[in-house]
Amino acid sequence: MDPGRLWRVLARIACALLCAGLFYAAWLALFLLTPNPDSAVVEAILWLLAPLMTAAGFALGIALFERLAGQSRTAFLRIFLWPLFGCAIGAGVVYWFGPMLIVFAMFAAGTASIALREVYLYRKTR
Repeated sequence: MDPGRLWRVLARIACALLCAGLFYAAWLALFLLTPNPDSAVVEAILWLLAPLMTAAGFALGIALFERLAGQSRTAFLRIFLWPLFGCAIGAGVVYWFGPMLIVFAMFAAGTASIALREVYLYRKTR
């Protein structure tokens, strides 16, 4: 892999991380501002939204980078499935140790999933 492509990949991952952080912050604000989620259904919906929101942030970051850099545009859903899988696995594994710890696992697994996506795309074009 040439250094130029490596820097573009790292920049794309950094942009995805930034957007994921913003989306997770929005989810956290929604979660904290929800007045007394006494209903188990409301609480479950809020917890299930965390990986979805974080994965959407990862995917939006990649999509925005592709548009701003003038690269080929990938359909949002094709990008979204990679971090969704990573974030869901990360959240599911760590939730049992403490629900507020899912952020670390989601970011680690989400970043790993988009890095794997980059490796897949590189090997596919090679």
